[in-house]
Amino acid sequence: MASPSHRRSRRERRTAPVAAVAGAAVVAVALVVSLVMGFRPGGEAGAGEAAATPVAGAEAVASPAVAAPKPSGSSSSSATPPASPSATAGTATPSAGPSAAATSAPARPTADSSRRTSTTGAPLAGRIRPGVDYRGVATSYDAGDGDGACSFGPSDDLMIAAMNTADYETSKACGAHVLVRADNGASVTVRITNECPAPCAPGQLDLSTQAFAKLADLSAGRIAITWSLLSPSTSDTVSIRYKTGSSRYWCGIQALGHRNPLARLEVRTSSGWASLARTEYNYFLSEQGTGCGGAIRITDIHGERLTIDGIALRPEAVQATGVQFAAH
Repeated sequence: MASPSHRRSRRERRTAPVAAVAGAAVVAVALVVSLVMGFRPGGEAGAGEAAATPVAGAEAVASPAVAAPKPSGSSSSSATPPASPSATAGTATPSAGPSAAATSAPARPTADSSRRTSTTGAPLAGRIRPGVDYRGVATSYDAGDGDGACSFGPSDDLMIAAMNTADYETSKACGAHVLVRADNGASVTVRITNECPAPCAPGQLDLSTQAFAKLADLSAGRIAITWSLLSPSTSDTVSIRYKTGSSRYWCGIQALGHRNPLARLEVRTSSGWASLARTEYNYFLSEQGTGCGGAIRITDIHGERLTIDGIALRPEAVQATGVQFAAH
């Protein structure tokens, strides 16, 4: 059984002047022949146009340098998460993780969604990709009130798990739904809410005791498993929460209840959309206050974008959006 201390709580047409021809017949014929030769195909210099080919790619966005403080009450680990393009080390920032008393705001902001399809299925996925089976082992831990390194807060649903640090990928796995299958044929679906540092190995899942018990007796301690990413049916919609201490000068933003793993969170600025860096405790930070209190755009690993307006800058308030990513 893993120790609880291993977990942390984007033609120009050529025009030829037409001269009036006067004079002798010989001169006229010569001029006509000259004009005919001049307008033959290939006789125009620079005939034709160069075609412009659009280049497909991600939007270029500014990513401010951010800090990565630990949420209050979390334990430290000697395991170092792998480098991630969405996280940058920096100086300590205003603190505390979400409180259990976060309330839902009744107001529903307007939202527009735009979907992008890709032949690869999940162009923004990290280490964990849909449609792939992963082999590993399952251990168990006392999940307590269900809170963890992802900073989602307490939950009555304890079908949850902690992802090993390599696959946690600086919180990119947070909120992912995973189908876990034991070699004995038993299975359980869990949501990733926590991180399991070393000695948890790549491929390993540390399940809540409640989830582990669905696969085997707790006395087994450690069992072989196969697991894969899900895009479940749900009637829930995405919510947005600003971190404690957020203001127009500094803010942390978190998305909750997303069906598919989140790849990016952006804020609208006077010069366009700016991508915020993601911390290991699953908040996206705007160190200079850029975009705090304005429109927010979130993108899942499949490339679908949801643009959300109307979110008030109210720290700790869970504000519903009324929108959700498509199932895959």
